[in-house]
Amino acid sequence: MEVLNLTAVGEAGKSFAARVGAEAGTDVYSCYQCGKCSAGCPLSYEMDFQPRQIMRLVQLGLKDLALKSSTIWLCASCATCTTRCPREVKIASVMDVLRAMARREGYPIKEKGIAVFHRNFLNTVAFGGRSYELGMILGYKLGTLPAQPLKDLDLGFTWLQQGKLKFIPERIKDAAAIREIFSKTREIEQADLAKERAQGSGPETGHGAGLPAGGTEGHS
Repeated sequence: MEVLNLTAVGEAGKSFAARVGAEAGTDVYSCYQCGKCSAGCPLSYEMDFQPRQIMRLVQLGLKDLALKSSTIWLCASCATCTTRCPREVKIASVMDVLRAMARREGYPIKEKGIAVFHRNFLNTVAFGGRSYELGMILGYKLGTLPAQPLKDLDLGFTWLQQGKLKFIPERIKDAAAIREIFSKTREIEQADLAKERAQGSGPETGHGAGLPAGGTEGHS
């Protein structure tokens, strides 16, 4: 079993916990590890850390372990954990925040297919203000090559014939306003990332912010 050096966490760890709590709008230190979140989570059997363990990692400021975990990507955001929490900790929101932090700080993502799905969903929303299912499917297939590029092809043709998938994406009237929101978000994320790196927290190397220049990546 890996030995964790908690004395080395220091102020950076406390800052991490405080920031996660602030972005999630909850008090992460209210969690007292009763485990009701993990007992009710429908996907806990697939996770490398149970939801209560993720909360403990955040409390202890163990950023790397939290942001590298599969758990934050496998979380379905069903909020069962949040509704079961006797301390009213917004655990699902904490998972959202951790996913966003992992993306914009370039942490390696174990569940790459899920990350590709999130990215393509946001790309289509940023383009026209609405999700575009056919574009999401094509983007996902290309982003997960060479894994089963033709899987569900017959189902896709059926949906096209039934009119459930459209070739031309629909756009809202003021799509430019949506793009402006993404642009502002990207600026905020890059400023926050630069600030964190200046303070010495976060990985030394990464793959850039969650919303790259000219792109629209981000968290769910």
